[in-house]
Amino acid sequence: MWKSATRALGVGKRAIGRHHARTGVFAGAGLALVYYELTDKQPVMNDFFRKSANSNTISVAEYAKHTSPDDCWVAIRGQVYDMTEFLPNHPGGRAAILRVSGYDATEIFEQIHPKGTIEKFLPKEKHLGQLDAPAPELQQEMDEAEVQRLENVDNKPSLDEIMNLHDMEYIAKNTLPRGAWAYYSSGADDEITLRENHYAYQRIYFRPRVLVDVSKIDTSTTLLGTKSSVPFYVSATALAKLGHPDGECSIARGAGKEGVIQMISTLASNSLDEIAASRIPGATQWFQLYVNEDRNVAFDMVKRAEQLGMKAIFVTVDAPSLGNREKDARVKFKGNSNVQQDKEVKRDQGASRALSAFIDTRLTWDDVKKIKSTTKLPVLIKGVQRLEDVEQAIDDGFDGVVLSNHGGRQLDTAPTPIELLAEVVPELKRKNKLRKDFEIFVDGGVRRGTDILKAIAIGGNDVRVGVGLGRPFLYANSAYGEDGVRKAVQILKDELEMNMRLLGVRNIDELNSTFVDTRRLLGRSAPDELYDQLYSPLKTVKFKNE
Repeated sequence: MWKSATRALGVGKRAIGRHHARTGVFAGAGLALVYYELTDKQPVMNDFFRKSANSNTISVAEYAKHTSPDDCWVAIRGQVYDMTEFLPNHPGGRAAILRVSGYDATEIFEQIHPKGTIEKFLPKEKHLGQLDAPAPELQQEMDEAEVQRLENVDNKPSLDEIMNLHDMEYIAKNTLPRGAWAYYSSGADDEITLRENHYAYQRIYFRPRVLVDVSKIDTSTTLLGTKSSVPFYVSATALAKLGHPDGECSIARGAGKEGVIQMISTLASNSLDEIAASRIPGATQWFQLYVNEDRNVAFDMVKRAEQLGMKAIFVTVDAPSLGNREKDARVKFKGNSNVQQDKEVKRDQGASRALSAFIDTRLTWDDVKKIKSTTKLPVLIKGVQRLEDVEQAIDDGFDGVVLSNHGGRQLDTAPTPIELLAEVVPELKRKNKLRKDFEIFVDGGVRRGTDILKAIAIGGNDVRVGVGLGRPFLYANSAYGEDGVRKAVQILKDELEMNMRLLGVRNIDELNSTFVDTRRLLGRSAPDELYDQLYSPLKTVKFKNE
């Protein structure tokens, strides 16, 4: 395989720099918020980027002299910024910035920061001027795995050969840079919940009916008052640019063209304005909100989402702390091994930890009710993991909940959403607490059209259920961009139609609990892989001659 190293290296400095960025440097997510904390807590929120009056010209030779922890400059889009004071506060660790100091950090920076971040949040005096020539590209040696990855990128199968969402994930796994894959795929601790989210669907069996005229199938439904071609939506995920240069914008275009609703993350790598501008006419977008510790920032974000045409607000409540995502942290730690400046080695500085700067540990029901009072949009609670909290959301007048464990990325061994749905629906019905205007969504572990049908059937005639998919659309977008997103939707649509016929169901409203057998649902089965690798099995007695 090394015979192709020369050809692979020929992809140029930009590809090498991109590899470097995604294996460690992208943990810098959160610069905007930290600078917001360091300054006067009044960030500029104009629609257009602030332009600095500094017109100084800095030579590339001079720029190269300022690469130490005590004197650190960084060049982005040909502009030079003094990042020295920011180093100790960088969520991804100081090494992430020091690695790009003296080089062109544009591509690395823009993979994870929305357009205008520097202009909005960096104090003017930190803008030192512009370079008189392009800064050198960051380079690093490629190991055998990276050479193979680049070969894979050049030899991806055509979309016509992609049969299911597992195929999409396989292509993404083998073409994404290792850091991006680690961030996208990682779960918390031993990743029991990550795997159970999917396995749980396989413990539900169908009870199909026969001799039904299924010549015409309708997969459309209504979610939060919006007509959708399908009962599933694109769930919010962060940092889509790690996988594709168009980031969430290509997801918006692909989903919109297929009539699928997109939920946009607070931590998207494109700005909300950019993603909204990519919306197809007639398409629907929702906004997922991480609540900033300064509530005025959260209120402003909700207001801006409303102005940009978002149709609902989903407040994430399952992340008072970031989960222990070891795959992500391990890649980041490995990437920093040669430039770690801290006295104590910190193994928790992966991209996930970098995003923790956006988390407020003080968030309560009263805070979320206050957010609801500031908007006319439907407001839902995302990340509910127990019946009592669903009841609280109903009592407090919210428009719905998302039963979610953050894709298995927060509390390991938390219940799976489909298990919780099977518990919640009959209990709410028994207590007469269901409202017609209260909707329940689930996300996590969905890979097949049959998974979607199972969730909707459990909700049945008692409550409207929508099903979110996050990682599958990240993988599709990473592998094939907008076309991949459309293909993923088409795969799911085809699976829905085929399996509705096989179930004897003509439209989504006909699905109910009589179509599923959930008696095996609680028979959890995910093994502890790390423990099993280390376990030495007991041995039987030996014969004397053994």
